[in-house]
Amino acid sequence: MSVAIVGIGMHRFGRTPGMSGRQQAVVATRDALADAGVDWKDVQFAVGGSASGGFADTLVNELGLTGTAFINVSNGCATGASALMVAASMIEAEKADLCVAVGFDKHEPGAFNADPESVGLGAWYGSTGLMLTTQFFGMKIQRYLHDHDLPVSLLAKVSAKAFRNGALNPNAWRRTPLSEHDIAEAPMVSDPLTKYMFCSPGEGAVALVMASGKRAAAMQSNPVMLRSVVQRTRRYGSFEVFSPWLAPERADSPTVEAAGACFEDAGIGPADVDVAQIQDTEAGAEIMHMSETGFCAAGEQEELIMLGHTEIGGPLPINTDGGCIANGEPIGASGLRQIYENVVQLRGQAGARQVPGNPRVAFSHVYGAPGLSACTLLTR
Repeated sequence: MSVAIVGIGMHRFGRTPGMSGRQQAVVATRDALADAGVDWKDVQFAVGGSASGGFADTLVNELGLTGTAFINVSNGCATGASALMVAASMIEAEKADLCVAVGFDKHEPGAFNADPESVGLGAWYGSTGLMLTTQFFGMKIQRYLHDHDLPVSLLAKVSAKAFRNGALNPNAWRRTPLSEHDIAEAPMVSDPLTKYMFCSPGEGAVALVMASGKRAAAMQSNPVMLRSVVQRTRRYGSFEVFSPWLAPERADSPTVEAAGACFEDAGIGPADVDVAQIQDTEAGAEIMHMSETGFCAAGEQEELIMLGHTEIGGPLPINTDGGCIANGEPIGASGLRQIYENVVQLRGQAGARQVPGNPRVAFSHVYGAPGLSACTLLTR
C-alpha cells in the first residue's frame, strides 16, 4: 500500500459546552490541513462520519464550497477506521492523491441509548436490559477471566495505566491519575467492572490528510506510511455486542481475523510493533484484545501487565494516550484518535508520553457493535 498520512488535527476530547460536534470537526480538519501544508481547495476527496454529531459532508459549508467529493460513513465504533479505509482505497485506486478522513461526535451525558431494531434485533431485546452494553462487557470479561485463570485485580491495573497516560495527554478528557485501590473500590456498574473501568460517551474530533506515496514524498522527507487497514465483521459462534444468544459452536472474534489479515497484508508481525492502541471500551476489553490481536496468548496477559510490558516505557506500550478510558468515546472520532496518537508517536512528538527508542511500527485496533473490528499498521 502506497498511502501516507501527511497531516493530523484533533479537537480535544471530553465536553466543550457551546460548541457543536461539527464545529469541533472543522477545527480538527483545519489543523490537519495546516499540518500537511495544504489548503482545502487542494483536497480531491473526503470521507467522514459521526453517530450523533451531524453529517460529515456538510462540513464543506465552513471548509469551503470547492466541489470536493465528500462521502458520509457510519459504522459504529469503527466509523473512523472505515473513513480511513475508504480514503486509502481511493488513493490506491488512483482516483485521488490527496484525501481527508474525519470523524467527530457530540454525545449527551449518560450511557448510549441504542435501538435494538436498528441492529436487526426485536424490541424485546431492549426490555431484557442487554442493549445496555455495560452488562454485556461485564458478562464477557467474567467468562474470560474464569476461562483463562486471570485475577480480577488486572482490571484495576489496566484502568490505572489509562489514567496515568491520560494525565500526560493534553487532548484527553480525564487527566487525573487514579490509584488501583480507588478504581477497584469505586461503585460497581456491572460486576466485575466499576465505574472507573469504563469509558464514557463524549465529544471530540480528529482529521487526517492522506496522500499517495509519490505526492507524500514531494511534501515530506519521511512521512508516516499506512501499510495496511483491514475490517472484519463477526462470524457465527462469536460472542459480540448485541448478540441475542450464544451459539453451541465457538468462533473467534472478528478482531482475530482483522488483526491476522492486517499483519499478513503488511508483511509485519506482532513482534515488530513498537506501540499499539487497542480498543478499551472498558478495562476488560484491553485484556481480551491483547490476545485477540496476536500480542500474546490468552492467559499470558497477567505476566505482561505485572512486568510493566504495556507501560509507556515497556516493550509493548498500549494505549499511550490513555485510550478510551481516559479520552472517552465520541464514536465517530475514536478510531481516528488512535491513528492520530500513533502518528504523533512515530514522529517523536508525543512529549511526556513519548515511547522511547525511536518507534518505527505502530498498530491500532477498534472494536464495536454489533461485532466488527478494524486494524491498521503504520510505519516510518
